[in-house]
Amino acid sequence: MLIAQPFCRRSLTLPSFKIGMKKQQIILITISLAAVAGLYFFGPTVSPTKKLATPVSDSVGNEGFDITAYEQQLTSKLTLQRQRYITELKQSIKRGDVKDQEIHVDHQLARFWKDSVPNPILHFNFTSRAAELDNNEKSLTFAAHSILGYLPFAQNQQEQTWLAGKGKNLFEKALLLNPANDSSIVGAGACIMYGADAGSDGVMAGIMKVREVAERDSNNLFAQYMLGVGGMISRQYDKAVIRFEKVVKGEPNNLEAFFKLAEANELMGNKTKAITWYKVILQKVAEPEMKTAIEKRIEELKK
Repeated sequence: MLIAQPFCRRSLTLPSFKIGMKKQQIILITISLAAVAGLYFFGPTVSPTKKLATPVSDSVGNEGFDITAYEQQLTSKLTLQRQRYITELKQSIKRGDVKDQEIHVDHQLARFWKDSVPNPILHFNFTSRAAELDNNEKSLTFAAHSILGYLPFAQNQQEQTWLAGKGKNLFEKALLLNPANDSSIVGAGACIMYGADAGSDGVMAGIMKVREVAERDSNNLFAQYMLGVGGMISRQYDKAVIRFEKVVKGEPNNLEAFFKLAEANELMGNKTKAITWYKVILQKVAEPEMKTAIEKRIEELKK
């Protein structure tokens, strides 16, 4: 949904942002942003009672995420029928146009790990593999933005770091094809902010990439939003507020930015401002449960 938009909106904060925040606030921000962004993995296609495939934590160790071991262990826990389906798919590649066959199989495996056994890590793994084989800008950026949209929802830091690296790699491949694509520059920087390796400069390297675009084009709201996220990461909430205010001014229907703006003000200790923005959100949302959660948070902030 969001990945097709010129401004690829991102939502939620890294776990480190939540230090010192009340549990109720975390729940509110998480549920509300996920709802408005549509970024809870496979939310539209999976029943609320359908569980995601459980990660196998002992398959990866502490030195890096082993995607092959991860896939093997999760596959071993599937029914024999599903294991057979996966095996037959991978063995279906014959002579001839091997590349196109591999792309087709990767797309089918990506769908399997989305619809049949929901697992974001494996879904994005096969999605990115297909995009890399296809190697055109549209495929690469679609896969990269999809990963970037999920990064704030990654189940743990290790998975987030691995996915961020995949996203960064895809954006960089797209930039080889079109170096002038500001959205890809911002996306690559955002992936670094979420943990992709960038050498000794770390998160700052990502922020600098995004800032480069924002300074060249102050109306690039994707860049402004990600700089707001950067402000949250660095706990410079006052700077984050400035960035998010620019976004909501330019996109008055961007609920994610409004939520982030309220959250940043709250983390600054500016309860009055936070309440003001939560009230603005109340006027924009229709879901009864979301309205109730926001009203509850407003009352808590008034105490």
